[in-house]
Amino acid sequence: MSAFVGPIHGSAQSVTYNSDVACILFEHCTTCHHVGGIAPFSLMSYDDASAAAYGVMQSVNAGTMPPWPPNPDYNHLAHERMLTDEEIQTITEWVNAGTPEGNGLPPVQPVYSGDEEISSPDLVLTMPEYIVNTSGEDVFRCFVVPTSFPQDIYVTALEVVPGNRAAVHHVMIYYDETDLPQQFDEAEPGPGYTSFGSTNSEASVPVAGWGPGQGKRVFPDGMGVRIPAGASIVMQVHYPATSNGQTDQSKINMIYTTEPLREIQIHSFIDHFHLNEGTLTIPASEVRTFTGQYTLPLQQDITLLDVNIHMHLLGNNARTWAVLPNNETVPLMEIDHWNFHWQGFYDFRQPIRIPGGTVFHGEATYDNTSNNSDNPNNPPQTVSAGNDSDQEMMLILFSYVAYEPGDEQILVDTTTVHPEHNCMYVGVDDHLEEPPEIHLYPNPVRDRVYIQLPNAAPFDVSILDVAGREVLRRTNCVGNQLDVSRLGAGSYLLRIGQGERVGTQRFFKAE
Repeated sequence: MSAFVGPIHGSAQSVTYNSDVACILFEHCTTCHHVGGIAPFSLMSYDDASAAAYGVMQSVNAGTMPPWPPNPDYNHLAHERMLTDEEIQTITEWVNAGTPEGNGLPPVQPVYSGDEEISSPDLVLTMPEYIVNTSGEDVFRCFVVPTSFPQDIYVTALEVVPGNRAAVHHVMIYYDETDLPQQFDEAEPGPGYTSFGSTNSEASVPVAGWGPGQGKRVFPDGMGVRIPAGASIVMQVHYPATSNGQTDQSKINMIYTTEPLREIQIHSFIDHFHLNEGTLTIPASEVRTFTGQYTLPLQQDITLLDVNIHMHLLGNNARTWAVLPNNETVPLMEIDHWNFHWQGFYDFRQPIRIPGGTVFHGEATYDNTSNNSDNPNNPPQTVSAGNDSDQEMMLILFSYVAYEPGDEQILVDTTTVHPEHNCMYVGVDDHLEEPPEIHLYPNPVRDRVYIQLPNAAPFDVSILDVAGREVLRRTNCVGNQLDVSRLGAGSYLLRIGQGERVGTQRFFKAE
């Protein structure tokens, strides 16, 4: 049995939790569905999964879980959360068969310890303690965190650490060089202020975002997000209605340098201030589509790192693409079923070179009819552009740097489109050999880890982060050295497969 085992189906073999379903849930669902996670129930055990089986089957067949708004048929993005048709069929067969547990043991459960991935941050920014008051509705609350940077800093790695994962749905981070956010904060009782679409300050500049299942963000070598000296950080936190009465104190861990780096810019090339149709106005009881475009200056070649589309509750679908000077069309991202509660910055699998003269295009459709269950007005009313919950926005943002040769060769996500399952099974059959004895040194590791095995036979390697995501894989390895220099600091699980034998060892990667 190898280290990388996926479900095996056959006409004579029935689908069971232990041999088929557990691995799917562990890989795609339990990053949110674990005790203390953002999801309302756990899927970590057979009892958990069987109790929720019918709802799970309905959700995966409807495509609502796991949540991944971008359309993979338009463009594959990094770290996709989605099930294959085979995986959906496996869950469906299991539920229809009465959720059999199966023989043997399930695969090893992923570990969600809540440990912070950036263990030695240069800076920790913590919001004030806040008791959530939802009054039966979702709350979007902005918290101003002053900084005391005497000079500009360049953030090279960033991690949002929710203070209460059961209460925090997502977090958006901005910097602001004005005192407007502080004025808004002082005008409302309690810590922070309510703001639905953004910070309510046009001077706020997006820095990053966090959503369920997301870990730290490490920018490519030599690149960083500049935060000006004296700027405040604004954390916009989304609290679902179900989090009423809970306490949260989220924070941001940062790695930064004061040495100038290639500055990552974050701008909305397409916005609702410059639309082909004029102003963003959606008449009552109508569905309207708006388009916009932006031409990159001829002398400016850039490297795209990620994309973000932002609308409010009337959003229906949106897409963005680029037409290069040679008339080649580059699809960037499409969201064909907009959901305001699941959005963020989506990395490209590899950075995309965009030459000067390229034309960026954006298209978004809004449903201001009573058929839209998210419509904030009943009956529908004419809606125009603005930050409030009963207004609308159309922003398509990109993170980018000035292009340098080789940028397009950077690997952000090395997995295949539909990777094989990486679950490790222990004791599934009576013939599983004893795992190989593994010795790693040094531990903590810096750039290279040395692996000592009982024999010199080739082996397969898989490294998982604390969220259970595979961050490195090597097959048919020989020798005893493994380059881990591209991994960020933190705790990892190393899996070694050697023939029929599988072993694991934890290690810590130092800065």
